[in-house]
Amino acid sequence: MKPTLEIFSQGEEIVTGQTVDTNAAWLSQQAVDCGFTVTRHTAVGDKLDDLIMLLQDIAQRADCCICTGGLGPTSDDLTAEAVATAFNLPLEFDEVAFTQISRFFTHRNRTMPESNRKQAMLPQGAKRIDNEWGTAPGFSLQYGRCWFAFIPGVPMEMQHLFLEGILPTLSTRFLLQPGQLVSIKTVGLGESVIQERINAIEIPAEVELGFRAGPDEVQTKLLFPFNYPKTAMAALVNRFAEKMGDYVFAIDGLGEITGDLAFEVNKLMSNKKLTLAVVETASQGLLAAKCMGSEWLLSASYEQSTAKLGLIETNAENLITTAKKFAVDLQKSSAADYVLVQLYAGDNNALHNKDKAIIVHNILLTGDCFYQTTQPINGAIKRKQNQAALLTLDLLRRHLQHKTINQ
Repeated sequence: MKPTLEIFSQGEEIVTGQTVDTNAAWLSQQAVDCGFTVTRHTAVGDKLDDLIMLLQDIAQRADCCICTGGLGPTSDDLTAEAVATAFNLPLEFDEVAFTQISRFFTHRNRTMPESNRKQAMLPQGAKRIDNEWGTAPGFSLQYGRCWFAFIPGVPMEMQHLFLEGILPTLSTRFLLQPGQLVSIKTVGLGESVIQERINAIEIPAEVELGFRAGPDEVQTKLLFPFNYPKTAMAALVNRFAEKMGDYVFAIDGLGEITGDLAFEVNKLMSNKKLTLAVVETASQGLLAAKCMGSEWLLSASYEQSTAKLGLIETNAENLITTAKKFAVDLQKSSAADYVLVQLYAGDNNALHNKDKAIIVHNILLTGDCFYQTTQPINGAIKRKQNQAALLTLDLLRRHLQHKTINQ
């Protein structure tokens, strides 16, 4: 069984919502990659009794706990005092820690305030974790069932202390057998539709299934245990990918480095040494922004409506026919290998009205061949803008990966 790990964040600014606890998310990813089962995230404000009670509880239920925050020089930094009280380990002055803190100020030609002396007071028997990036040293100790590591809450300091002071110790204290996480990335399918498509797949009990939905993609995650047979892993991943069909644009965790949709398109366009010209309407320049810095993007323009492109909207068929002529002219003037033209049916009011849908028509011209997709998009203006950019870019991706496209 995997060892369990909890993350404990201290600070009034976290529990009141003034600061987003990005530390906990980062530490969770690190812990899972190491082979821990992360069981809880807990945040506590600057209240000594609450800190003491939580530390005593964690000591009984977790194998490991990473604690961030509360190691500063001010009166609301209570972590060391809480540990001393909770575990009956009196605070002791650490001469080496004090020298390091003093040196931090000396190197900056500043006088050390007397309050920083507090940071050199560590619980009896604790092992110091040196901090070369700030004034607060971390420390670690074993109490009850749990091995605790206490580090500053400043993200840059926290990450350095974890990677250099804690991570090397974990493998010596715990039997860690990290699993392998595979993420199947899709665009254009919601979580509920994906769930319906994969319902018939028999998932082994030891494989964990999860989902992560974001504005740009949905990730279907499969966490395989340590030493899971590679052939069986590949077969299961393939079954999932087949059920999701052409909506899959990348699979992360099987060796190849992958990114978001724009990353994958950039990789394909660069490898094939192709160039592109783009005209956007509904996405309002966001498609070009997602591809910013890509040498293959020769030109990109944005028009507020199809009318400004000289396209008179009568019906979808006429609109697409005229758009194809526009794409041919653009290909000649830009000298690009490919041309993408994005149009939408619906007036400006529909674009800005969250209760009204627009119909986005995407035209891809490659040489003398046309490919097209038509999709409705609803929601607030920012969602329509982002979805339009993704779906237009996805048409290009499907062609580059030789996926099914309506012609």
